[in-house]
Amino acid sequence: MEKSFGKLIRKARKEKGYSQRELAKFLGVDFTYLSKLENDRADYAPKEEVIRGLARNLDLDEEELIFLAGRIPQQYEEILKQNPKEMLALFRRMQENPEFAHRISQAATEGE
Repeated sequence: MEKSFGKLIRKARKEKGYSQRELAKFLGVDFTYLSKLENDRADYAPKEEVIRGLARNLDLDEEELIFLAGRIPQQYEEILKQNPKEMLALFRRMQENPEFAHRISQAATEGE
C-alpha cells in the first residue's frame, strides 16, 4: 500500500496522543491547515520547516517526510541543479522501469 503524507502524519499524531489543535500549536500553524494536510487536501505542500517540525514532534524521518510531501530537501537541490540532465534521465528511467527503480532503491538503502 502506498503511503500518503497525510495518512502518515495523522496516524503518527494519533499514536502520540496529540489533538490536531495541540500539534498545530507546536508547529505554529492553524489546526484547519493541519487538518487539510492530514486529509491530503492542502492547496500546496507545506514549507520544509513545517515538515521538519512535524517529523520532530511525531518521531518520523525528516527527509523521508519531505519527499513524501512532494518536496526536495534543500541539501539535495544543489545536486539536482548541478546535474540536471543526469537527474532527469535517472528519474525518467525509474518511472519507466519499476524494476530498475527497485534495484536503485535497494542499492541505496543497503547498510542502513
